[in-house]
Amino acid sequence: MAAERLVVIGGDAAGMSAASQARRLKGPDELSITAFERGHFTSYSACGIPYWVSGDVTERDDLIARTPEEHRARDIDLRTRTEVTEIDVAGRRVRALDRESGERYWTGFDKLVIATGARPVRPDLPGMDAAGVHGVQTLDDGQALLDSLDRTEGRRAVVVGAGYIGVEMAEAMLKRGFEVTVLNRGEQPMATLDPDMGRMVHDAMDGLGITTVNGAAVTAIRTGDDGRVTGVVTDDASYPADIVVLGIGVEPETALAREAGLPLGPHGGLLTDLAMRVQGHENIWAGGDCVEVLDLVAGHTRHIALGTHANKHGQVIGSNVGGGYGTFPGVVGTAVSKVCDLEIARTGLREKDARAVGLRYVTATIESTSRAGYYPDARPMTVKMIAEYRTGRLLGVQIVGREGAGKRVDVAAVALTARMTVEQMTALDLGYAPPFSPVWDPVLVAARKTVSVLRKAGTD
Repeated sequence: MAAERLVVIGGDAAGMSAASQARRLKGPDELSITAFERGHFTSYSACGIPYWVSGDVTERDDLIARTPEEHRARDIDLRTRTEVTEIDVAGRRVRALDRESGERYWTGFDKLVIATGARPVRPDLPGMDAAGVHGVQTLDDGQALLDSLDRTEGRRAVVVGAGYIGVEMAEAMLKRGFEVTVLNRGEQPMATLDPDMGRMVHDAMDGLGITTVNGAAVTAIRTGDDGRVTGVVTDDASYPADIVVLGIGVEPETALAREAGLPLGPHGGLLTDLAMRVQGHENIWAGGDCVEVLDLVAGHTRHIALGTHANKHGQVIGSNVGGGYGTFPGVVGTAVSKVCDLEIARTGLREKDARAVGLRYVTATIESTSRAGYYPDARPMTVKMIAEYRTGRLLGVQIVGREGAGKRVDVAAVALTARMTVEQMTALDLGYAPPFSPVWDPVLVAARKTVSVLRKAGTD
């Protein structure tokens, strides 16, 4: 009996996690695995690219979890520099282009995994494709940026966008010795936070010497006679630049899926069931940054591009493809980042998210410290909590602070997943010792204050 044929499109977290897990469950006599990756690298940490650019991570290969050769040694036919250009759903085959030789050919499948990732948002504006303008989605992108920095004589960097990638790349450019300007079209940096918390990030960036301009919509990239970037133009001003980094965000890379007639959600991502199987297609799975996932708090699908989700998707897909069973129930929207020593974290809903889904809510914001106030190096943090009016169900938490602040968001993420009320949270048995926390952990202090606000709101 011939082995089943598994084809995987995409060689990073979701795709190769799926291939590896399927191989653990089935040997090559039962399942042949062919994986296509259009770039040079596989199984790497895209989230680590800003830290490689900054110099915190010294070697590119430190970001690679498993090389193509290591995958091939496990009986996975991994074809790098090979791009899938068409999916024939009815014919159960994909068409591939070898970028080195130019050869085009078809490969058949019994089971298909789509893990095409996401692409950086690159507005269709004059000069956006100029030399010196860089996205940072892949290791190839990171290498191109570093090569460009080596050729750049000037020291003025403009970062377009102030989300996670924009803020992290601003820090990277600062560490590289550049004068950094961040152009943000929003009200405050970090639009994943409420504006009052984003203001704290803005103030911290200013304190580091990073110029942040809010309400700045980019209209064009200026270039010199040699075609290289010289500045960034907005509605109100022009900012000189020797290098431009795009940190506007990403979109699901689903052009192949759309052309194949596969179902896409409101954010452009593939729609799957709990087993990560593409809706309506028994033998096609999808995972990673190209899919939409269920927001367990809001109750609708969202597009969230994070390696943590992609690896879990891959494990679930590989288990199901290999004859086992796995599900991915959804997310609560947890993320953490930093700019220099300022830690930024969030989970659940922002105020505008709660309003968008018709929830009435209250908020509470507290100031606390990472350790007992009398213990050396206790650092300040601000915690904002959002809870549903009447029921008291936790809806979201945002944290901005110094060392020891960011990972406290994990307590809130677990509480959200368990659908806890803020009153239930006040009784959580969290670890305590003066070097690690005040007697009342900051998250619990925020929960107590939120309970108080709820009680007052109930009597008004």
